[in-house]
Amino acid sequence: MENSKTSDKLSAFLESGIYRFENSNVVFIDPVRMLNRSYTRFRSSPSAYYSRFFDSKETIVTSDSKKRKRKEKKTPHDLNEREQAATLRHQQARPMLLKAHGFLMEATDLLAIMKDLRGGSNICSSTELSEQHSFIELGKVWQAPLYEIVLKGASKGLERVVPVFNNLVVNETSDDMEAEFLNNKFILPRESCFYMSDLGQVHNLIHECNVGFNLIVIDPPWENGSARQKLRYPTLPNWYFLSLPIKQLAHPDGALVALWMTNREKLHNFVQKELFPSWGVSHEATYYWLKVKADGSLISDLDLFHHRPYECLLLGYFHGQGTNSKQPPRLRPIKHDQIIISIPGEYSRKPPIGELLLEHVPDFKPARCIELFAREMTAGWTSWGNEPLHFQQSTSFVRDEIDDTS
Repeated sequence: MENSKTSDKLSAFLESGIYRFENSNVVFIDPVRMLNRSYTRFRSSPSAYYSRFFDSKETIVTSDSKKRKRKEKKTPHDLNEREQAATLRHQQARPMLLKAHGFLMEATDLLAIMKDLRGGSNICSSTELSEQHSFIELGKVWQAPLYEIVLKGASKGLERVVPVFNNLVVNETSDDMEAEFLNNKFILPRESCFYMSDLGQVHNLIHECNVGFNLIVIDPPWENGSARQKLRYPTLPNWYFLSLPIKQLAHPDGALVALWMTNREKLHNFVQKELFPSWGVSHEATYYWLKVKADGSLISDLDLFHHRPYECLLLGYFHGQGTNSKQPPRLRPIKHDQIIISIPGEYSRKPPIGELLLEHVPDFKPARCIELFAREMTAGWTSWGNEPLHFQQSTSFVRDEIDDTS
């Protein structure tokens, strides 16, 4: 009987990309399988997605890491007040994270599948293309309004040319769409759209979109020394995010807001005391994303102060305009301290957690979803940011074997 249950769970995982550990608050996900549910003719390439932390021997000791190790030897008495608060927050989460990791290490059948998640194909990394044509830089030049993207439908003859910047680009068909921009090709999932602009034009979303989103996922480019040093992407001071028009984008009867966070205590204080209140959002629960390698081991020591192997996802409710009740009828209670385990993709790329959040979305059917500061697209979603096509390059995909429309 037990073997049958395990087999059923593995079959469900292979189909959905979600493995649920029984009687726990823990799930393991394969982002590639989850992403593929957005596409009909293409599939996300596992080797392109899993370009980091797949080789358990990947750790490289540098002079910077040696310095970091020396700093880690601080005693609690050496920590300032903010660092002590961060340590306390970590100590509270630590037992749950260890228990979750224990569930994974006991799931031997799942671990066997994990080792082969990347597959054997050798597809070029999506970062190679974005370095050739940076959407962030192109969007700043005076010619930006003149740049156009060519949209090609599955049927021959279905072709449109539209502005790529400061314009809502829509694939309203039930099929994947191929697009071309500056001799590069991109794949747009079915029934999706994107609006590519910098933060100064974010309010244009209110006029371009049929607003009333009841799920809003946000992954801000928080100020981050590591991101700056590695020249990954430009970051912004915290106060910039106060201008995000969450109240205008959200459904007037309520919305679920999911905010990705780093582990900096200063940031947690800012969100709790300033950002959420300014958006009209109440903090309801915290989820944790625990990062592992292909062999199941954590990507770094759990107690490494400045490089812990997990990030937080803060969930809150926008209670609606003019609503005074603490828990409006349509807003559902959210389970606390849920833990999502996965092998990370490229630097700063978040796993696709939208499906896991739908059960907490206010009861409107179908759910209307938007991701802010998006760097990839999802079927049925609106994606806004200054590079929502970053992970949509055709080099990150392979054509589905059952599709013969080449």
